[in-house]
Amino acid sequence: MLHITLRQLEYVVAVGKAGSLSTASVRLNVSQPALSVAITHVENCVGELLFLRRKGVAITPTPFGRMFLTDAESLLADAEQLERPGTLSQKRQAHATLGILEELAPSWLAPILVVLRTAFQDTDVRVLSLSFKKLTEALLSGQIDIGLTYDLGLDSTFKRDLLMSVAPCIWVSPEDDLAVRPAVSLAEIADRPLILSDQDLSMQHMLGLFHRIGVTPVVRHRAASIELLRSLAANGEGTGLSYTKPTGTLSYDGKPVARTRISDQAAVEPVVLAYIGAQPTPLPQIRMAIHELAKFPSQPDSSGIETY
Repeated sequence: MLHITLRQLEYVVAVGKAGSLSTASVRLNVSQPALSVAITHVENCVGELLFLRRKGVAITPTPFGRMFLTDAESLLADAEQLERPGTLSQKRQAHATLGILEELAPSWLAPILVVLRTAFQDTDVRVLSLSFKKLTEALLSGQIDIGLTYDLGLDSTFKRDLLMSVAPCIWVSPEDDLAVRPAVSLAEIADRPLILSDQDLSMQHMLGLFHRIGVTPVVRHRAASIELLRSLAANGEGTGLSYTKPTGTLSYDGKPVARTRISDQAAVEPVVLAYIGAQPTPLPQIRMAIHELAKFPSQPDSSGIETY
């Protein structure tokens, strides 16, 4: 609970600047007793004398009083900003928080930071890697301003900027017959044991793609990361299926691994910038900068950027 009002702080600062109750009384158009009462109340609250008040001598701040007056004046200046919506808005605009889906973060997070911190040097840009559930919750609660994610399960609450559309791919050993194919259909891998992400939403989405064609596949492994998925596929433990497409032809354990695109148009998934409501400057400009980054990725294959 606050025991000192802004008005009382204003009186104390005015007396400190004026050096006398009478001068401060005239400047503020309040009575001297009102100023004296305010000073006494503040001194009682902080437990220290703010001024040396001696009859016939100008009021002089104590050492503690000088420090207190500096802090009080700063606080009053901040409080004044609350009465100026334009200035307050500018303060808010100095911060921007972007959430990125964990699956997209390895390819997107660092390049976005480089672009935004170069283009928006006066803005405190923060980028967080989040699960789909936490990302949507953070958008709804206002903890993040923009979310970069697949358009999975987003309802009409969210506004979307389409960045691109991507197709999933399969991961197999180079000796697999499908490794040399430019593309394969879901029907062609329906009878193979699959390796999928252990993320529930991703799992449900992948299984849903097969259910659309009337198939219930066998899931042999649920991988906690794309690198584990690739390693299992490289070692012949099944056919990996993911939207994430890291570069390189070796798995973490040094085994060769190959990938082939899924050809089903129904499997193509939009990558979007999601947000809620109107956004103040510079958030629209930040979204535009990310759009430009999506057009000219430094490593096209690393993020699975394929537009259809």
